[in-house]
Amino acid sequence: MLRLTIYIRPHRLEQVKSAIAALGVSGMTVSDVRGTGNSPEQTQWFAGEGHVLPLPIRSKLDVVIPDDMKDQVLEAVMSAAQTGEASDGKIFIEPILDAVRVRTGEQGDAAL
Repeated sequence: MLRLTIYIRPHRLEQVKSAIAALGVSGMTVSDVRGTGNSPEQTQWFAGEGHVLPLPIRSKLDVVIPDDMKDQVLEAVMSAAQTGEASDGKIFIEPILDAVRVRTGEQGDAAL
């Protein structure tokens, strides 16, 4: 199993959720977050004073998938999220050792 942590532009959230759901992935967590990647915070000067611009809002999705779905999900997310401009987002991939469904006690892929 793999956990994908996906950071995207908020206006692309619905397209990305739909693309993931179309592959049969039903579980995901979505959060609104603030942050910056390779671009450092910017300071703008107004009336002789420096003002740091607030960090941009991004949507964060956490999705756990079986190993064999990795390429399909990555392709779906990238095609739905990509605008071709800087700051389109990032996807982090981590291995998950196990999962347990609390209600039934199912483990592994069956718990997803």
